[in-house]
Amino acid sequence: MKTTERSFKVHNAPAVLIVSSVLIACILMGIVDAILRPGYVAKSLIKIFLFLFFPLLYKKKDPTFYFKKLLKPTKRGFTIALLLGAGVYLLILGAYFLTRNIFDFSGLTVSLTNTTGVNKNNFLAVALYISFVNSLLEEIFFRGFSFITLKKVSGKKFSYIFSSAAFALYHIAMMIGWFALPLVLAALAGLFLGGFLFNKFDEKNENVILSWIIHMFANFSINTIGFLLFDAS
Repeated sequence: MKTTERSFKVHNAPAVLIVSSVLIACILMGIVDAILRPGYVAKSLIKIFLFLFFPLLYKKKDPTFYFKKLLKPTKRGFTIALLLGAGVYLLILGAYFLTRNIFDFSGLTVSLTNTTGVNKNNFLAVALYISFVNSLLEEIFFRGFSFITLKKVSGKKFSYIFSSAAFALYHIAMMIGWFALPLVLAALAGLFLGGFLFNKFDEKNENVILSWIIHMFANFSINTIGFLLFDAS
């Protein structure tokens, strides 16, 4: 029987290099977040290095891989991305207000202060970085590299699942001490679903601009919650 879909096939060198690079980067960032716990600036510099180093390393093996292609603006889907981003903002913020009397969110600000030095005084600078720079960095790595590029050398189904799972699991170490276990599991499920939907947006245009817009709005809502928590502490 003729097979047209290469799903779950990673038996070629480019696919193996991408998958192993993503796993190594996520493991190293997990060690940084959960064990080393440097200040936020140092952690961010390490993350920038890792999330750019591996795609650049891959480029040496595949000269057709260009960052510019992943960042090429497109008008198609822009309005939908903005509307969906606004919806995500309201959804996350609404979920917080509905559950704040059920779950204890106070551990978030305490953990941030104790592990990275983020506090009420410097949170605005951190929030701006997270919303605009960090979100773009993650989109380049998890959508541009781990999905769009992987899909070209592997299979569509595998790339969807792998990139979404990597995006979700990458956040585990940084959430240690933030929430109770049920909330962490719910957050991971939401991150996997979010990564999957981000892939859907980026698949048509072969760039990460639309998912970046939605990702920014998601971070806007999380940072809004952070401001509310720091203000109450």
